[in-house]
Amino acid sequence: MPTALITGASRGLGAAIAAALEPSHTLLLAGRPSPELDEVAARHGATTWPMELTDPDGIAATTEVLTELDVLVHCAGVAYPGRVAESTVEEWRATLAVNTLGPVALTLAVLPALRAARGQVVFINSGAGRNPSPGLASYAASKFALRAFADSLRVDEPELRVTTVYPGRIDTDMQYNLVAYEGGEYRPERFLRPATVAAAVADVVATPADAVVHEVVIRPR
Repeated sequence: MPTALITGASRGLGAAIAAALEPSHTLLLAGRPSPELDEVAARHGATTWPMELTDPDGIAATTEVLTELDVLVHCAGVAYPGRVAESTVEEWRATLAVNTLGPVALTLAVLPALRAARGQVVFINSGAGRNPSPGLASYAASKFALRAFADSLRVDEPELRVTTVYPGRIDTDMQYNLVAYEGGEYRPERFLRPATVAAAVADVVATPADAVVHEVVIRPR
């Protein structure tokens, strides 16, 4: 079976994407070692791939054994809610390190393996990567940069299929924390289910080889 490397798979959307791709792919679940990541891997017969996205040298060292990679899904991300005046430089650095520089470093590290397989790269972006929301200054900036990197990769590596997925609000821990910051009541039914977005990702990956899906925008009803 083809191989898919997924970041941020220990919970939420990343775990749902692992479940959606399990029937068709051998899974490599990248992330910081944790019981949650081990549990997801055991559930889907996957291999855990220890990785710290803020350590480019470590990323290069742990991925150099990959000679071919069919699918790379960038799902890991962080958010520090705060309007511009409330934000700090440290929060901006931390957000960009995980949300933007991490995917850049990982993509560059596995680029030869992706080229060898004429593979696919899927970037999980956000509605904030198209239209900034109040209270998400550094997060929106990191997602706009991620969008530009995905578009540049598509142009510079035409043998690869590159897709950006822009989901609306998803029922995840990150969403719970954002609603708490906003002072609202958390109602899961207002948000997309992780499995719904994961199904859209699986559809992108299953696109016939003569086509590429550039963007997917998915919102709660």
